[in-house]
Amino acid sequence: MTRMSAMPEGHIEAASSSRFNDYDRIAEGYTAENETSLMHAYYARPAMLELAGDVTGRRILDAGCGAGPLFSALRDRGALVTGVDASAGMLEMARLRLGADADLRVVDLAGPLPFPDDAFDDVIASLVLHYLEDWGPTLAELRRVLRPGGRLLISVYHPLVGALLQHMAGEKPTYFEIRNRTQEWAMGEQTAQMSFWDRPLHAMTEAFTAAGFRISVISEPPFVPEAREVFPEELREINGTRFLSFLFFVLEAG
Repeated sequence: MTRMSAMPEGHIEAASSSRFNDYDRIAEGYTAENETSLMHAYYARPAMLELAGDVTGRRILDAGCGAGPLFSALRDRGALVTGVDASAGMLEMARLRLGADADLRVVDLAGPLPFPDDAFDDVIASLVLHYLEDWGPTLAELRRVLRPGGRLLISVYHPLVGALLQHMAGEKPTYFEIRNRTQEWAMGEQTAQMSFWDRPLHAMTEAFTAAGFRISVISEPPFVPEAREVFPEELREINGTRFLSFLFFVLEAG
């Protein structure tokens, strides 16, 4: 596993305090960092758009939309997009990108969603579930707002990443536990303490099926070919077109 700028590295620590995951504090720097970053611009976003396929006319909820890059790309492809995020600061960045008419709302995905049943054809939750300790209530709400047969597209940190980071730090890996990991992020001139919840693959898939989803795709996608030209040093030790970073799912609402 190569070290990437957006990969979380840190230690296990109780992380229930509101001092964690303060995206309002780093909104401007985080937005600027990820516009052209390897992990987002050349890997995570293209992979998610590839999984989404033809979205023309589809009603899509961008759950955890951040500054709106996926929202923008989906809208350009003909989707009818609604974006929600817990960070008002990130939504301010999204508004600058998307315009005043974009449907953007401050919503905490750990709580109820302000939408009726069957409101969307697709929900995209890109790099957001790993901030939550308990996936059950969130997945139940995402299932509720999806029409029958609708899709939930998810990306999270690969479940092996946390165990490998523990091993690299000289610790005994605890892959089969659901455990908290924290890291300090520096974005621009601001820093924030970030909290992530690692869980094994079986815990992920069990949570999906318990919420009424069928798993149709599990993907470890490649980065886009032009990434090698833009990031030659970061990818120098990578053979092929893949590295261990995120894991992608396409789920169907039963």
